[in-house]
Amino acid sequence: MGRRRFDHLVIELSLALGLSVPRYRLWLRLHEEGFDPERLVLSQVLAFCADPLELFLEELGLELRPRRLRRLRRAVERFDPEVLSPYERIAESG
Repeated sequence: MGRRRFDHLVIELSLALGLSVPRYRLWLRLHEEGFDPERLVLSQVLAFCADPLELFLEELGLELRPRRLRRLRRAVERFDPEVLSPYERIAESG
């Protein structure tokens, strides 16, 4: 389930920025912050979406406006890793 949270974070962050976020760099940053991307829990994702995320984006020369950052946090908070996406359902039935 934790890996699904990481994948969702990558997608939502990419959408918020309007460009693809480097997955591997985000993966490494999460490890630097003491989080395991394979086993992320909601509290860890929300903690990362505070100061560590802004520092990560600064390193990439990017920033999120406050409104987009709030939307990102809300999307991450509402995500339920137990509910399969339509793509995952199709892949399972395939």
